[in-house]
This record gives sequence, C-alpha cells and structure tokens, in this order.
Amino acid sequence: MNGMKWLLLAAGSLVLLAGFQLFILTEYTDLYFAWTIQPPLTGAFLGGGYFASFLIEFFASRKTKWAEARIAVPAVFTFTSLTLIATLLHMNRFHFNSPMMIAQVAAWFWLSIYAVVPPVLLLMWIRQYLAPGEDPARTSRFPTLLRLMLTVQAVIFLIAGVGLFVAPSIFAPYWPWTLTPLTSRAIGAWLIGIGVFAAHAVIENDYKRSSAGLVGYLAFGLLELVALLRYPANVHWLSTSAWLYLTILLSILIVGLYSCAKLPSISKIH
Repeated sequence: MNGMKWLLLAAGSLVLLAGFQLFILTEYTDLYFAWTIQPPLTGAFLGGGYFASFLIEFFASRKTKWAEARIAVPAVFTFTSLTLIATLLHMNRFHFNSPMMIAQVAAWFWLSIYAVVPPVLLLMWIRQYLAPGEDPARTSRFPTLLRLMLTVQAVIFLIAGVGLFVAPSIFAPYWPWTLTPLTSRAIGAWLIGIGVFAAHAVIENDYKRSSAGLVGYLAFGLLELVALLRYPANVHWLSTSAWLYLTILLSILIVGLYSCAKLPSISKIH
C-alpha cells in the first residue's frame, strides 16, 4: 500500500494549500487563486472542504491496513474527477491569461493537478483492489441510528450535489447564497464527494474502517459553520434552504462528535 500512501500524502499537501488560499485568503482569490470567487462565503465553503479533505487523506495515509485507509479513496476520486469536468466546462473563468503572475500560475497548477490526480488515483485504486489479501473482521460496528443518519445525509448530499452540478441554472437559485454556474458545479462536486463518503461509511459499517474519514467529516461541519459565522451577510436567511443547510451542518456535527468520541475506545479493540 506504499504507493497509495504517498499519493494520499501528496494529494493531502495540495488540498492543504488550496484550503489556505480559500479559507484564509478568502477575499483575495482574484490575486492568489485559480479563479475569482464571489461571494466570499463560497470561497470559505470550498476552503473548509479542502481543509477537511486534508485530514481525511492524511489520516488515511497513516493507516497500515487497506481496509482502514480506503474510506478516503472513492470520495477523493469522485470529487477530483467532477472538479476536472467543472474546470473544463468553465475554462474562460480561470486566470490562465491574468496579468497577475501568481493568479496565472495558480490556474495552470490547478488544471495540471486535476488532470493528473484522477487517473493516477484510479490506477492505484485498481492495483490495490487486485492485491491479494482479505479484510479483517468488523470489530466495531456502527449503531443503527448512526447508520441511519449517515444514510439520510448521503442521500441529501448526493441529490443536492447532482442537481447543482448537472443543472446549475435550475438548482443554484435554491442554494442559501448566490452561485454562478462554475461555483454551483464546484460546490456540487464537494457535495457529491461528501455524499459518496457518507454512503461508503455506511457500507463499511465499522468505526476502525471509517475513522480517518469521520475525523474529516467532523472538521467539515465545524469549518462550514465557521464560514457562515464569517460571512452571514452573504446568506439568504429568509429562504427555507438557509435553515435547512444549517440543520444539515448541525447534524454533521452530531454524527462527527459522537463518532470521534468513540474512536479512542475503539482503538483499544484488537
């Protein structure tokens, strides 16, 4: 699993950089990022996703068993593939010809990363899948209520994500804040990736197999709440979708906090 480990570490380093650009330098995407993002809450949302993804990829890379590391792979592959498609559909929005050298470099770097990571990750995934060996027995299954909550969250994320990605002109107006076609697809890619993770965790049905992802899941909920607190004026608070969005974030926190509280005791199980 060494090849997959190094790939996850490399991908984690890249998403950490993107997280810094978007979550910390949120209002300077015209200068330091691959494309200009408005309103700032969109940039903060994307940055929170990248920081959470870093945790998932980092902790997955530290695992010695494939059964405990693979929780990161389907979600990351799905997200990176969809982000590449979104990039190719909106090439005119990127800073490929920006007079700002940093922004221009960021755009070309973005394109090269998303052109390379999905196929390489897919090849490594297939190689790992074909490697001999068997999964260890599940020793720490999820309680029924946790599986139910993850299932509901997965369905919501996948439906919302597919809508925003496939038909932004129809679904973006129902999002809690204003989106462009590109940012609709960018957020849609994240929602689909998160939905894939939640569904994968339900299938794995084991704390030890899902632990790397559950830490990132908790971080995602926390960071997106911080993003809302930073830019409340960007949100259409009179819309039903704003309060539904907030409710879903709180449900992620409940799942993440409960799951992560269980991990220290689960780690003692041989």
